[in-house]
Amino acid sequence: MTMPSVVVGSLRVRSFRNIRSANVDLNPRLNVVWGDNAQGKTSLLEAIYVLATSKSFRTGHIRDVMTFASSGAHVRALVRDGEVEREQAVGISTGGRVVEVDGNTVHRLAEYAVLTPVVAFDVTSMTLVSSSGGDRRKLIDRLALYSRRLSLADVTAYSRAVKTRRLVLEARGTSAPDLEEWEELIARHGSSWFAARASTAALLAPAIEDIFAAMAPQSQPLKVVFHHGAPEDVSSFRAALGEKRDYDRGHRSDAIGRHKDDLRIVMGGRDVRVIGSQGERRAIVLALKLAELKLLQLMRGTTPILLLDDVSSELDAKRTERFLSTVRDADAQVLLTTTRPELIARNHLWDRADRHDFCVSSGEVWAV
Repeated sequence: MTMPSVVVGSLRVRSFRNIRSANVDLNPRLNVVWGDNAQGKTSLLEAIYVLATSKSFRTGHIRDVMTFASSGAHVRALVRDGEVEREQAVGISTGGRVVEVDGNTVHRLAEYAVLTPVVAFDVTSMTLVSSSGGDRRKLIDRLALYSRRLSLADVTAYSRAVKTRRLVLEARGTSAPDLEEWEELIARHGSSWFAARASTAALLAPAIEDIFAAMAPQSQPLKVVFHHGAPEDVSSFRAALGEKRDYDRGHRSDAIGRHKDDLRIVMGGRDVRVIGSQGERRAIVLALKLAELKLLQLMRGTTPILLLDDVSSELDAKRTERFLSTVRDADAQVLLTTTRPELIARNHLWDRADRHDFCVSSGEVWAV
């Protein structure tokens, strides 16, 4: 049975990056957005991501999306989520952002961020295989929030306790009597956070391995393992924190904790951060993104929107074909940008009725 999809229909974008005004009717299946570099293709995808999450995948400063010298940016669209249809809107100004659903202002952005599931790939996604574990931890936490395995209350309480313990160590030393209290909170909330990450990673890892094997059958197989940065149970975690007081105070850092968790990705027995061609690395990240989509399907019962920016870059024709075949089978609404429309044009995985093409030039968007 086909799973229902989350679909953006009529989309309106105003004063967003270099897009001054665009009205777009999207296909519920494949949308190919093409044009030269720096014309606004990525901005169109970013606008949909902002609509879905109220955040950008390109910047941590949401005001950066505003067109230069404009009073604010605005994105509005009809969203169909299974049998439910709603209107969503996000307005950004120098004073912040306003988020609305069906004309009603949403004040809890954390709840809005998981209302419309979306998976995005762009050039910044490559840090998933090139950096230390921060971006991989964010990926796991995002999935854990969707599945409700992770509580924001645990994250907030843990982070506050870690910060306070560090201040106490610096100001009053390793014998301060209230350290035990803060270490108890760190251990209790940190163990809950770890359990959420570990159970989510246990689902994510085999999905990544299987998808990569299908995309790149000639490459060595991937092995994905979750590594925990602190003891798993509360008592052992608390005891380890006590043992590390001298080290933590001397180094002004934390030797153990949830910031040390990682999803380690290995190919041929070696960390992928130090091996692999650019094409292999891109294929691994795309496998990560498709695994994310697969898990969101299972967790939410609907298929997320899939945003793919310049996906064919550094992939050979065979890998591109296999990747697009996997994307098609996911039954997601897809927005895919490319500077090489002829490569996508040679692909016949989608029926013509299931595909819309758009050209973007100097911030202007029109159907082809």
